[in-house]
Amino acid sequence: MNLKSKLLIIITFLFTLHVFSQAGVYNRGSEEPREDGTIIQWTITLNQDGTFLYHFLRVAGERNPEENFYGKGTWKIEGKVIMFFSKEDDLNQEFTVNLNNSKARYITKSPRDKSDKVVKTALRFYESETSHIVGLTVYKE
Repeated sequence: MNLKSKLLIIITFLFTLHVFSQAGVYNRGSEEPREDGTIIQWTITLNQDGTFLYHFLRVAGERNPEENFYGKGTWKIEGKVIMFFSKEDDLNQEFTVNLNNSKARYITKSPRDKSDKVVKTALRFYESETSHIVGLTVYKE
């Protein structure tokens, strides 16, 4: 095996490790109701195969039914930006949330930061055609 092949294998391995570190379940919200009785939860699952699932749950008090909204598609990472893509065939009656062209910043503590400061790994959406997602921060479980 020549040097070029070895370098390609090493680069591929490092890129794969980088992608696997972002994969996982990210969420925000809780089972405890707000002051008005509303429960809201967001969950985004980034799978290692480059696909994602999005779930938004809202229970608006005892009298109102539970509302669930789902989305799916693919994701890729460029630097600290995670980009989401939903094709037309990803959307149907069940999966109605279109996160196509949405972008989130991957937030983690810098390896150069030697302080005791705790930074929870998170995704913060800063761009999306789905307006309610902009500004959302979800935390890795």
